Amino acid sequence: MARILGVDIPNHKRIDIALRYIYGIGPVNSVAILKSAGIDFSIRAKDLDEQQLSQIAHAIQDGKYIIEGDLRREHGMNLKRLQSIKSYRGTRHLRGLPVRGQRTQTNARSRKGPRKTVGVQRNPNAKAGKH
Repeated sequence: MARILGVDIPNHKRIDIALRYIYGIGPVNSVAILKSAGIDFSIRAKDLDEQQLSQIAHAIQDGKYIIEGDLRREHGMNLKRLQSIKSYRGTRHLRGLPVRGQRTQTNARSRKGPRKTVGVQRNPNAKAGKH
């Protein structure tokens, strides 16, 4: 597997698709990076040589893209800031509920997780139904 800035990218995919495996690089950024590095989009990742890989790495660093750990850290800090100022969005993130105004009475299962069925607990000390 080819490695760019500490991230393994898949060999069998085209390089414009393979770059998207780096957290923070999407379709638009991928094309812009390859244009600035002067590399053909249709070439496969396994066909790149070391010089081309270093050109891509330099294009990412020179383009001031925030990727991987730095981007994850920044995203986490934004969420912590919202939670610390007790904003509505922050409290929704904290409780694991939908943040952007979606309904929660039905649906919202992807955010709330699987249903937690609440059943009736019988009191073992209660009298049996006999007279």
